[in-house]
Amino acid sequence: MARAENKETASPTARLVADVARKLRVRKGWTQEQLGNEIGFSAAAVSAMETCAQPASDEMLVHLERVLGDGLEIFEQARVYMRMEKYPPQFKDYVPLEQRALVLRMYASFVIHGLFQTEEYARALIGGGYPPLPEQRVEELVEARMARKALFDREPVVTIELVLEESALRRPIGSEEIMQEQLLHLAECTKRRNVTLQVLPMDCGLSGEHAGARGEMTLVETPEHDHLVYLEHQDESLLIKDAGKVSTYAQRYARIRSQGLAPRESLGLIEQLAGEQR
Repeated sequence: MARAENKETASPTARLVADVARKLRVRKGWTQEQLGNEIGFSAAAVSAMETCAQPASDEMLVHLERVLGDGLEIFEQARVYMRMEKYPPQFKDYVPLEQRALVLRMYASFVIHGLFQTEEYARALIGGGYPPLPEQRVEELVEARMARKALFDREPVVTIELVLEESALRRPIGSEEIMQEQLLHLAECTKRRNVTLQVLPMDCGLSGEHAGARGEMTLVETPEHDHLVYLEHQDESLLIKDAGKVSTYAQRYARIRSQGLAPRESLGLIEQLAGEQR
């Protein structure tokens, strides 16, 4: 929703998009209404974008590139930066690493990992958090999270491993319908050749050992073959580069993975739980 206060808090990228779009529109001799007709938005929406009362949406940027970009990909590049600015502060340093990663190895314990979430599951999860967020902010975060999923089809191919606690599969978020859709989506993800998913069963601690007891982690291998660990807890994050510490986390992750169900068994459990939601 367009708000006057947005003009004061607009991000640098939103301000740049507004200025460039206005100048290119004027150069073409178009009114805001004419530009709106070209990109499928109202004159009021164009005005809100140019004054930063309502920064350009991802959809608007796509159409601005088509109509005003002139092959320079100005607005296409702006899409990348606009998405980055929507992420929570503690997450911004990690996102570029994730998008460039050669290998991602992840352990998630409480909810489905963000890369594997459906839009409705993410909306229910983010919208149900505390403190409550304005609806517009919820939608921004959902949009940013969904944009990360382009990683699955990126070239060069990224190898993605996920060990997911069984409890996350059984914890209903949003509604039974949302949860069923989420489980079915997760099952489809496991069928990708660059994805390996294992479920860590709830009874794994009965053996006297639960390697995942210290919480979630993400191990990243960069294109330069550097190895890093990303941790996030209670809106705080930590990026670990120390080789000795990274090695310890890698060994712990390997132990967690060894305690998980095999990929085929994991898929069977996910499909079983999806069926129970019917």
